[in-house]
Amino acid sequence: MIHNIITYVVIVAGGQGARMGTAIPKQFLEIQGKPVLYHTIRAFTGSLPDAKIILVLPAQQISYAQMVLQHFPERLDVTIVAGGATRFHSVQNGLKVITAPGIIMVHDGVRPLINHELILRCLQQAAEKGSAVPAIPVADSVRRTFPDDTSSPIDRAALRLVQTPQTFRTEILLPAFEQAYQDSFTDEATVCEAAGHRIFLTTGDKYNIKITTPEDLAIAEAIMSTRNNYA
Repeated sequence: MIHNIITYVVIVAGGQGARMGTAIPKQFLEIQGKPVLYHTIRAFTGSLPDAKIILVLPAQQISYAQMVLQHFPERLDVTIVAGGATRFHSVQNGLKVITAPGIIMVHDGVRPLINHELILRCLQQAAEKGSAVPAIPVADSVRRTFPDDTSSPIDRAALRLVQTPQTFRTEILLPAFEQAYQDSFTDEATVCEAAGHRIFLTTGDKYNIKITTPEDLAIAEAIMSTRNNYA
């Protein structure tokens, strides 16, 4: 059960917009007239009204946060934290403000299409098993390349593409982030695994895309428009 458990949502938005080719960081570009980051935050506040939102931004982008928050008709209690040199250090900074036990969801700020069902699924499984990392099957054929320009097929049936929110109980995630940084730490799951914890996957959502290019932004706009048309 997830009743009476404090939920923390650490939203990490560290992009610079380089692949977007824009001066504005990708998390502040607009979908349907509002910043990407607005839609991401709204997904969690809509599903978990009592969750404690922790927004992690590069120090030079913190002033942008007010631009995002002013789109909300109600006042949000959001803690804003400066990020670090890597995703690991940014998440680590966000976790430092957590003082009470509960469940922590770490989500990419540029995944605005996260839905209610996935949020609750991750929360429920983390409460039961300690972790919930959403992942989806690989649809394309996959090959491994070698230095001599040859390649070999990989059985895609055993592969999964990992998404966020990566969700953990505090007693697992907080101590794990006390480790020294390693280059192999690409997400929260790898950090917790290095600390000796088993990682439990849960079913992700193919529409829970990460926006990194102009094409991704257009796709997200189209998906959101379709959802609104059928809402």
